[in-house]
Parts: sequence; C-alpha cells; structure tokens
Amino acid sequence: MTAEALAEPTARVGEGWTATLSLANVAIWVGWYGPLQILLAQQAEDFAPGTGMSKETLLAWVTGVGAAVSLAANPFFGALSDRTTARWGRRAPWIVAGAAGGALSLLLLAGAGGLWAMAVGWCLVQLTLNAAFAAVTAAVPDRVPRLQRGAVGGWLGAAQILGAVVGTGLATAAGGIAAGYAACAVFVVAGVLPYVLRYRDLRLGAADRPVWSWRSFARGFWLSPRRYPDFGWAWLTRFLINLSNALVLLYLLYYLRDRLHHDDPEQGVLILTAVDSAALLATVVVGGVWSDRVGRRKPFVKWSGVLMAAATALLAAWQTWTGAIVVAALLGVALGVFMSVDFALMTDVLPKAMDRGKDLGVINVANALPQVAAPALAAPIVTHLGGYRMLYAVAALIGLAGAVLVGRIRGVD
Repeated sequence: MTAEALAEPTARVGEGWTATLSLANVAIWVGWYGPLQILLAQQAEDFAPGTGMSKETLLAWVTGVGAAVSLAANPFFGALSDRTTARWGRRAPWIVAGAAGGALSLLLLAGAGGLWAMAVGWCLVQLTLNAAFAAVTAAVPDRVPRLQRGAVGGWLGAAQILGAVVGTGLATAAGGIAAGYAACAVFVVAGVLPYVLRYRDLRLGAADRPVWSWRSFARGFWLSPRRYPDFGWAWLTRFLINLSNALVLLYLLYYLRDRLHHDDPEQGVLILTAVDSAALLATVVVGGVWSDRVGRRKPFVKWSGVLMAAATALLAAWQTWTGAIVVAALLGVALGVFMSVDFALMTDVLPKAMDRGKDLGVINVANALPQVAAPALAAPIVTHLGGYRMLYAVAALIGLAGAVLVGRIRGVD
C-alpha cells in the first residue's frame, strides 16, 4: 500500500472511475450553487426589511462569512484526509461524512427564519461540503497520471458547471425556498454514493503514517512562495481570475432585475447559466485533452484568462440582455479551457505526495478567498462608486492581471 498511496501514479484511470468521481463533484457543486445562484438571494430579499440592511448588503455579508469558513475548511480537511488511516482509505470517509453533513446543513437552511439562522446554516454548508470537496479533489493526483490530468480535469470542470445548472434548476423548479434546499440535499447524498461504493480507496501503509503533532500540523499550512515559487504564482493567478469571475456572478440576479429590468430575473439567471454551461461544455474536456497531448499548460491558461477579461469588459460596455447572453457564451468558452488546464497545472506544482490533500486545499483557498473579497469590493462599487458598469470594468482588469502573471511560472510549460 505504501507505494500505491504515495507514489506518482502511472496507470491510466478508466472511464467509470472518472464518471463516478465527476458525479460526486456534480453533487457537491449542486449543494453550493443552488443556494448561491437563487436560494440565498431570495432569502436575503425576504429577511432584509427586518435587519436595516439592503438585500445586496445582507447577501454579501452572509456569503462572505460562509466563504471565510470555506477558506479554512478546505485545506484543514485536506490535511486531515492526508493523515487518515481508516481501513476505508484516506479520502472516502471524508467524502461520505462531508456529503451527509452538507445535506443536513441544507435542510437547516431550508427552515431558516431569519438572518442568523441563514448565516449559520450557510456556514455549516460550507464547512461540510468542503470536507467532501477536499477529498474528491485529492483523489486526482492520488490516482491519475500527469498526462491524463488535463482530460480528468476537464470532466471535473464539466461537473462543476453541470452542478451549477442542476443546482439552479432544482432551486428554480422545486416550487419554493424550502423545497429547493431539500431537492439539493437529496442530490448531494445520492451523487457521491456511486464513487465511494464502487471504487476502493487508497490507504497509507504503516511505515508512512505520520507522527501526529498539532504544531507540525499547523505549520504545514504555510508554503513559502520563496521556497516553492511556482506553487505561489499558480495560486495567485487562480485567485485573481476567480476573483474576477466572483465579481461577475455575485449580483447577477440583482443586475438583471435592477439594471436591465428583466421581466423574470430568476429565469434570466437560469438562461444565462445554461448559455454559459453549453459553451463551457464545448471546450472544457477538449481543452484538457489538447493540453495533455501537446504536453503544455501555460498557453492555455493565459489565453483563456485573457478572453475572460475581454468578455467581462464587454459586459461593462454593453449592458443589455443581448449583451449578457453574448458575454455568458464567451465566458463559458474561456472558462472551460481555464478550468481543465489550470487544474492540471496545479497538480503539476504540488510540492509533496504526502500532502496532496492539504496542498490542493491551500490552492482551493484561491477559489474560496474571492468569495470573501468579492462582496467587500462589489458592495461599495455598486452602491457608491459607479454601479454595475464600474464593477465589471474592475473585474476585467483583475482577470487580465491573473492571465498575465501565468508567465511567471517556470517549472511547467
């Protein structure tokens, strides 16, 4: 078991393994996107009159606090899974426990009667689903050889956007806030079961089990950018591009309602999500496979980031429903390539095999931290500093900076 758990994988994984891991990923993203796209915004609108806050500020506060929980939870549970010695393996126990806890937390949100219950419920969703997500992500460098990771990353990227579509669809079609949360909860549990029931997880051998120390455990979360510069630059580029994307998505429902005066903004969000998803699905696997075949990552990540920045700038300049549809399509094309190839690039710069879960958790902070930073940036821009036009211009500049900095990574082509 020692060599199998920690050695660099060489045997290609099969289609069934990729499909069931992708389904588990879909389930986790349903648990996040159903609330983020529709349900939390609806609850914020319901609860805002009694709090003295606008719906935008209330939503920004709740999602920001939840993202702060995610910020800590992902690397923490990734590190725990690295050190887990259960007979079911290192990753599977956390996938099961995280999905079950996420479903229960979604049901708690369904019954929220005010701001504080909403905030606590969302924080629990972030805590538990990040435990599952950290373990699912770490399974890729555990099992997939380097020159297959672009393709597998493509399927996981497709799973993320499919999770957004399914989550948004369930939240919209269920017939109410509580029913929407319940539908998402059921999907979360059902989606992870095929992977954990069908495939044996890898276990640490006795010789590889680390001696537990809280001090060394805590110190392990700091990875010096000076010692691991490629890891540091890869983290920063992902953070900036994700921050740009988070600024676009945060107030999408309110943008359609208040700026474009769309007749049915909830349905509008679903339409834009579907357009974005269709475009993304057209490129996400193709981009990953192409990257594997040519053996290069950086050009794909750089130019997809440039296209995302250009599309976001177009959203600032062309504020119509037609413009929103065009931008959604362009963002989907670019994001598909970025998601698959950037994930493969991240696995190529991991410092140690023993710490794959923890190090990927640190990288995933670059996904969660923008959810904290975006509300802090977006709320004052929208309310005091120029509105949605300025918000999307700022988002475009941030995304462009992320694309340019990809060139600072030296150890990956």
